[in-house]
Amino acid sequence: MARTIAVANQKGGVAKTTSAVALGAAIAETGARVLLVDLDPQASLSYSLGLDPDSLDVTIHDVLVGRVPIGKTIHQLAEADVVPSNIDLAGAEAYLLTRTGREYAVKTALEDIEVHYNYILIDCPPSLGVLTINALTAADEVIIPLQCEALSHRGVGQLLETIEDVRRITNKHLAVRGIIATMFDPRTQHSRQILDDVGRRYSLEVMQPPIRKSIRFAEAPRAGKSILRYASTHPGALAYREIARSLIA
Repeated sequence: MARTIAVANQKGGVAKTTSAVALGAAIAETGARVLLVDLDPQASLSYSLGLDPDSLDVTIHDVLVGRVPIGKTIHQLAEADVVPSNIDLAGAEAYLLTRTGREYAVKTALEDIEVHYNYILIDCPPSLGVLTINALTAADEVIIPLQCEALSHRGVGQLLETIEDVRRITNKHLAVRGIIATMFDPRTQHSRQILDDVGRRYSLEVMQPPIRKSIRFAEAPRAGKSILRYASTHPGALAYREIARSLIA
């Protein structure tokens, strides 16, 4: 049975996809079987691992509207297996709103293939809509990437309210594993204050170490690689490996 982790934050630009890709790659480096699920119509995860979303024949969209089983969409890539996405997924979101049991569509799809994996990581869209609810319903745990600035901080409270709703209605066992501090600048007092405050305010673990700002994180997706494969010894790659080890432990 796979351990399923949703990587979620309704605020965009907080390195959510970067974190999902890097953690998936880091866990796979240990020999675990890892599946990454791109649940964002922007398809950033798919693109970041070298796929062209616009040329794909089938994606998670086709799974959610009942055209194909999820196994037919899996791409076996160098760093991990991937269920890709593209802009069609925005249509699946509208379709799901009309369906009975819409919150369980992703969970039901994953049941067909989870026996083949040790870990499934779901990259959520930057919203609290039906796709994110699906990811949270399917997940055992949530990881929240947090950019160390005030607006990202505010979004954590909104996400935690949604997680409480999911626990009450569709997934009572859902746990919040912790926060990953991204784009961290240790030179600024603001970054340090936000990081300290969010852990105390919400009683959440801030996973260590924080991920420092670097242009390498912008370069890696253009090469179709995670930061671990693009710049294996970069401090950001080492930081994600350390966080992945704590997840496995």
